[in-house]
Amino acid sequence: MNVQVFSEIGKLKTVLLHRPGKELENLTPDLLERLLFDDIPYLKVAQEEHDAFAKTLRDEGVEVLYIKDMVVESLKHHPEVKSNFINQFIEESNIKSKSIKEAIYKFLDDLDLNKMVETMIEGIRTHDIDYDHRSSIMDMLENEYPFFTDPMPNILFQRDPFSSVGRGVVINKMFTDTRSRETLFSEYMFRYHPRFEHEDIPFYYNRHDRYHSEGGDLLVLSDDTIAIGISKRTDPRSIETIAERLFSQDTSFKTILAFNIPKTRAFMHLDTVFTQIDYGIFTIHPGIMKELTIFEVIKKDEGYAVSKVVTTLEEILEKHLKRPITLINCGGSDLITSGREQWNDGANTLCVEPGKVVVYERNHVTNEMLRKEGIKTLEVPSSELSRGRGGPRCMSMPIYRELLNK
Repeated sequence: MNVQVFSEIGKLKTVLLHRPGKELENLTPDLLERLLFDDIPYLKVAQEEHDAFAKTLRDEGVEVLYIKDMVVESLKHHPEVKSNFINQFIEESNIKSKSIKEAIYKFLDDLDLNKMVETMIEGIRTHDIDYDHRSSIMDMLENEYPFFTDPMPNILFQRDPFSSVGRGVVINKMFTDTRSRETLFSEYMFRYHPRFEHEDIPFYYNRHDRYHSEGGDLLVLSDDTIAIGISKRTDPRSIETIAERLFSQDTSFKTILAFNIPKTRAFMHLDTVFTQIDYGIFTIHPGIMKELTIFEVIKKDEGYAVSKVVTTLEEILEKHLKRPITLINCGGSDLITSGREQWNDGANTLCVEPGKVVVYERNHVTNEMLRKEGIKTLEVPSSELSRGRGGPRCMSMPIYRELLNK
């Protein structure tokens, strides 16, 4: 099997990334809110930092794949789907003018595949397209905005478009239009790449399903328990749909824990406040240390049952993971340090094997606390990457992890 993720901490063997490109240079102050960024990273340094991140993973024996390359290889392998891929991309870019759609289709179709996919990610500016913008009112209205297709800077965060769950995947329906096209890339990779096309990989959720979901909210805690955050970007009804499909198929999963987390920017996804780093050890943002409302979704012979539990995080994790739990506060007990390092994704770690995690070097207080607990930290630079409000876990999607020894 080419997809295998039954934990957050099993030795990482294959991971999917996106190396940042000129989509970051298509950010402007006026577009930051629309494109979900708080600042404009310096591309040269962001790429250097991302290359250091990828090298750190390779040095640990991890196979690093890139989403752009995987999509290009998929289209090369199945050239008959290229036209449909371009049309889907254009339709989902919310272009209203028929003449502009036709002009963009021709523009993209004339590019070689590598440049075509790269351009889709970078965004297509209005001056890139040769067409008669005076032919209709709609054409002239479309021309008022600097892009015909928005750049996709958030594709840097490969954790969100889909999640590897067991030997299947959850292809998400993203919360914002800005990010919805990212999942088109994920879907084509799994359907048409020679690595996956014959694997019969189950989709436990689909990008065309009704309710929103994002991968940063999903943590595979064990081979029978998944945690999913009920956040601003993940609807509780999507969680029940995932449960219904996951439990109805022949999988080992028996429980989904739905964590009701604050609907704020600082608590964007569950993994911005909570990640696993070893057997029974987690990083945590102190802001969710008080009692939580958690919904247990338990597999039954017929369907599933839901129960509401108000308890501490330690108690619910001990119950389902059947081991003592240690929670390490991001930034420690100091409110200023905790707030700063949480903003810079101090709790957003990527575990490469039990007790060894990739972290941002700037979160020095949290990193020292991890080391005192016996955790090995692989520190990567992040002065520019952290401007996107996403850490090592956010930037990566594990495709294959070794099974844990129980």
